[in-house]
Amino acid sequence: MTTHEVDVAIVGAGTSGCYAAATLANAGYDVVVAERKDEADAGHIACGDALKGASDFPDAIPKSQIEPAFTNTDVDHGRFEIPQLDTAVDIPVPGELAVIDRWEYGRRLIDGAADEGATFHYDTVVKDVQQAEDGRVTGLTAVRKGDPVEYEADVVIDAAGALSLLQDKTDFENATFDTNVQYSQFCSAYREIVTVDEPVEWSDALVFKPTERAAGYLWYFPRTETEINVGLGFQMTEEPMQLVEDLREDLQEREEFAGATVDDKLGAALPTRRPYDSAVAPGYMAVGDAAGHVNPTTGGGIAGAAYAGKYAGEAAIEALDDDDVSEQRLWEYNERVMDHFGARYAALDVYNIFTTATDVDDLMGLLAALPVKNLSEALYEGSTSVGLWLKLKTALKSFGHWETIYDLYKTKNIADELLSHYEGYPTDPTGFEQWQTERDDLMERVYDITGAEPKY
Repeated sequence: MTTHEVDVAIVGAGTSGCYAAATLANAGYDVVVAERKDEADAGHIACGDALKGASDFPDAIPKSQIEPAFTNTDVDHGRFEIPQLDTAVDIPVPGELAVIDRWEYGRRLIDGAADEGATFHYDTVVKDVQQAEDGRVTGLTAVRKGDPVEYEADVVIDAAGALSLLQDKTDFENATFDTNVQYSQFCSAYREIVTVDEPVEWSDALVFKPTERAAGYLWYFPRTETEINVGLGFQMTEEPMQLVEDLREDLQEREEFAGATVDDKLGAALPTRRPYDSAVAPGYMAVGDAAGHVNPTTGGGIAGAAYAGKYAGEAAIEALDDDDVSEQRLWEYNERVMDHFGARYAALDVYNIFTTATDVDDLMGLLAALPVKNLSEALYEGSTSVGLWLKLKTALKSFGHWETIYDLYKTKNIADELLSHYEGYPTDPTGFEQWQTERDDLMERVYDITGAEPKY
């Protein structure tokens, strides 16, 4: 068996893995990225291709390195189609927005990390995790191009995506690492890249459309005026959808897709849940989809993954400098994630719970009635201001949906409380259990209001 001794072993060459690798390699550490795909296919990942906040990504991989993958920078709003009411709602999206060629973007990330000195091992399938007697993760075993290989590492970074195998193989019994992970907290999604003959009139918008049940939606994201990323997904708490057939049926009903050709097809699972309460263990950190770093209302995960990779890389650098890879030493990674986007995503998960427990017709009626500014705040910031006058105006416009409005208002108040609670995320593991208990009490109120089955 071939053995590689490295400072850090990273599993997965996606966004989070590449940013972590670039951060570490730039600091002079020996880092290897184990990627299961071959070199030609690496970076080819199922994705909606929408990239929010592109102007403010970590500089470990310069924006100039990835910018050529931006295919449509004219998009500036979301369009929510409401078939039940034969209408659409346009909602502004704050910050810079772009639609990308995800495969090209993935290749450019890999090149950027390699330029910093990271090593990539393709055709490498991880089989197990190595741990010391005290539980510290010390490396990996894998098969590379058919041959057994092992990686001895001071730190392992799990960037292996949703429902990561590494987490099944690692013993977290004496760690804070979040093991409260179930299939019901994930979404199953499928997407195609479709080319049409004539430019679509909505090429400046991300188009969303509900499926027949509230726990799913279709999307139409224009890479260009004639190349569209089309897809759909459903929450795994629901009865399975026939993803390919349901998407095909909707495409056939849209005039703009008459005669279209399909260039690429991919499916995936993604987390539509709050970020992991803790994504660290001795010698181990999880990043990106492997740690729930996805906006649970939209499924967008590129920005969170990029910063999670940066923060994990920087935490590993400090731990290696101190020759201390304990959970306590790596804990700052958790804090930085929660402070930057984790708290916001946890609050957004409350709205996700609300929507999955609400009748789709009521939900669409409410969507059509709410002011777009507040919808934008709720979708992207995790909170929105709802004053008395706004509540009255909304109620008048939403005759027949008053009970839903009131439930949403109560849910919104708890989401605000949750956001504040996450802002007090503990500074070390000693306060973690009490923090979780108080958070869980808030979540019980969410379930009482919405009638949803407990998600965690």
